[in-house]
Amino acid sequence: MFTLKVSGMTCGGCINAVTRAVQAQDPQAQVQADLATQLVTLETTLSPELAAGLITEAGFPVSNEGIV
Repeated sequence: MFTLKVSGMTCGGCINAVTRAVQAQDPQAQVQADLATQLVTLETTLSPELAAGLITEAGFPVSNEGIV
């Protein structure tokens, strides 16, 4: 389990897009996002770097702080 600082999430649709991006590669992944803090917590078999890349490709950049 790890947490990423993700920019640009403003609504439930954004959370769904982030979740779909991760679950496309790991269908069993558990994704929890907090819009207020812009943090996404993932329980996945993916590496943090791969997950960050997938989320960024979905249009939600992972900040330079990256993994929290």
